[in-house]
Amino acid sequence: MFGLAKKFFNKKEKGADDAENGEESQKIMVATCALLMEMANIDDEFSASERANIMSIIKSDFQLSDEDAKELMATADEELKGKVDLWHFTNLINTNYSAEEKRGTIEMLWRVVYADGKLDKHEDYLIHKLAELLHISHKELIDAKLKAKNVK
Repeated sequence: MFGLAKKFFNKKEKGADDAENGEESQKIMVATCALLMEMANIDDEFSASERANIMSIIKSDFQLSDEDAKELMATADEELKGKVDLWHFTNLINTNYSAEEKRGTIEMLWRVVYADGKLDKHEDYLIHKLAELLHISHKELIDAKLKAKNVK
C-alpha cells in the first residue's frame, strides 16, 4: 500500500507525475505518522502504550486495517531514519492540509504525548516546534491539548 509513498521521500525529477490523489494521500499519511512516531521517540522511551496509541490513532483517523497501519508505521520509521529534521514532513502537511486538518494533526500529537500519562520536557519542546512549523497558534495548540486530554 505504501510503496508509492516512499517515492516522495526520494529525490525525484521535476515533472514526474506526482499528482495522483492516492499517492498524495499516502505521502501525507506517512508524513503524519512520522511526526507521531518522532513524538513518541523524543523522550527515548517509545513505550508499548505509545505504539498502541499511534496504531489506534492512525487506524481510526486514516481508516486503515491493522496490516496497513503496521505497514504505515514501518514506512514512517524508515523515512525518519533518513531525515535530519522534520521540516520535510511538516512542509508536506502544510502544502496539503487545511488549517482544520493541521489542528487535527496537532491533536493527534497531543494524544501520543499523553499516551503514557505525562508530558516530558522534550515532548513539550517538540510539540511547540511542530506547532510553529505547522503555523498553529498558541491558542490552537492549547485547545488541541485540552481536547486530546479529554479523549481517553
